[in-house]
Amino acid sequence: MGDHKSETSGAAHDPEARAREVCLRLLTLAPRTRAQLADALRKRGIPDETADEVLGRFEGVGLIDDAAFARAWVESRHHSRGLAGRALSAELKQRGVAADEIRAAIDEQLGPDAEGAAARRLVERKLTATRSLPPEQRMRRLAGMLARKGYPAGLAFCVIREALEAEGNLAFAEDEPPFDDGDLDTE
Repeated sequence: MGDHKSETSGAAHDPEARAREVCLRLLTLAPRTRAQLADALRKRGIPDETADEVLGRFEGVGLIDDAAFARAWVESRHHSRGLAGRALSAELKQRGVAADEIRAAIDEQLGPDAEGAAARRLVERKLTATRSLPPEQRMRRLAGMLARKGYPAGLAFCVIREALEAEGNLAFAEDEPPFDDGDLDTE
């Protein structure tokens, strides 16, 4: 037991050992990006030079892989929450993933029709809950929900219009949407 205590106190004085310990502990809890680990090391007072060295070694052995993190994030968040590419891109950017890796992950995981299909599923799930509302209010609520998930207004409007037409409940002029971009309900 005395040896363990001396190792721990040694790690407290050796910034490289502390950096490795922090990174391993954080990576045990959940996958992290290089930027997230660098921030954690900076907050713990690890010198940037030491942090870069340790993070570089971790990347070299595959413990840190921002591209794999981005692919897994896109797949998980798109399928579980129905987020669109724009929202996924913002989340990954916030976590420090490079723009080219974000674009590659989104392009790989979301095919050209994936966003439209996901938007249709989301609208279908929400449609029954809005049946008692006037068509304009339903349109705003559904568009607001899709906007919060990162779907473009044009796609949202088309998907909602299709769903309401299929339901036989489209009560506004064909060429005029019942809302504009500033009129989205935040529900």
